[in-house]
Amino acid sequence: MPVGVLARVRHPEVRRAPVRADAQYVLRAMGREDAEVTVVLAGDSEVRELNRRFRSVDRPTDVLAFALREGRALPGGERILGDVVISVETAARQARRHRRPLAAEVRTLLVHGLLHLLGYDHEKSAAARRMRSTARALERALRRRGAAAGKGAKWRAGGRGSRSRRNPGSRANR
Repeated sequence: MPVGVLARVRHPEVRRAPVRADAQYVLRAMGREDAEVTVVLAGDSEVRELNRRFRSVDRPTDVLAFALREGRALPGGERILGDVVISVETAARQARRHRRPLAAEVRTLLVHGLLHLLGYDHEKSAAARRMRSTARALERALRRRGAAAGKGAKWRAGGRGSRSRRNPGSRANR
């Protein structure tokens, strides 16, 4: 199950291996263990540029999801879901504001982005409830898995549901 994690911004609380393991767990739980995904841990400036280019919003955001499935299908591309780009800087601010570990915030954003790649959306209230419910269940499972592996309190921080909005005219989901 290929999951690539690129760390363009480094932070001592966010390591590539746990992010990769979490992404693999989510894909397996969602029945897509064959899927290919790239997760980019970026800074605000890179995310701001992507947000401006693909959503016409000139500010950084916490997470963007670029689904390959939305465009014309590529031969053999059904396994490739797309990319999730997480701003570690924005995630750090949100983690401080919510008094939770940065790793827990990144996990929430990762789950949110992966659900977008898997076709979840939050444009309508019923779809938003379904996405929030699925995200919460996945985050709980990831916390239990992390606690069982002895990763400590930083992996047991409470999660919250999706807060982001999607620009329907864009390939990028936030």
